[in-house]
Amino acid sequence: MAGAVAKQLLSTMGVEVVAYTCSIGGIEASQPSVDQIRATTETSIVRCPDVVASAEMVRIIEEAKRAGDSVGGEVACVALGVPAGVGQPVFDTIEGDIAKALFAVPAVKGVEFGAGKRFASMRGSEANDPYVVKAGRVSVSSNNAGGVLGGVTNGAPIVLRATFKPTPSIRKAQRTIDLAAMAEAEISIEGRHDTCIVPRAVPVVEAMVAVVLADHALRRGLIPQVLGER
Repeated sequence: MAGAVAKQLLSTMGVEVVAYTCSIGGIEASQPSVDQIRATTETSIVRCPDVVASAEMVRIIEEAKRAGDSVGGEVACVALGVPAGVGQPVFDTIEGDIAKALFAVPAVKGVEFGAGKRFASMRGSEANDPYVVKAGRVSVSSNNAGGVLGGVTNGAPIVLRATFKPTPSIRKAQRTIDLAAMAEAEISIEGRHDTCIVPRAVPVVEAMVAVVLADHALRRGLIPQVLGER
């Protein structure tokens, strides 16, 4: 609910936040355009705009379900139209606050911006985003930084991925401990449990990112504060 309100506030300054499933069970979606994300994400049962990858993701989920197991995946999120200079280093960087919000979502075990872990194998000349002039404005020719430099936005789209671990409640037998007997045992959890929570998490990631951006926009005065009568 808060995310829905935050998205409306952000729309007053031309900011849009969109998210989609980019990976499930090792199946990676191709990089979609923003128009594809808007048009096809909600038509997919797994909220993936890549039609081919979407079908494979469904297959992997059904296969895990038959085995009494579960699968994890990743949700990608893009924030468009965020102006440069949003963020308050050193303790309230925009990356830090977004990551903190996303790690508050159950099952999130990793958050990366831009090239993320791929930076580890890059050289500076590959990782840097060269500045260019487009339509009379300073811009970047690539976006490895994911729209954030030094803890503040640089005007490029904020691009991030959140990694979700597989659902732990599974029917497949697992090793555990019987505390009463203080001995090793096996456990199999019955009942209805999602084989994959990633599709459900897409609007949650959108909401969390929107709330953080709206908060920082209010701090910067980019969204006017409305004070009620005392």
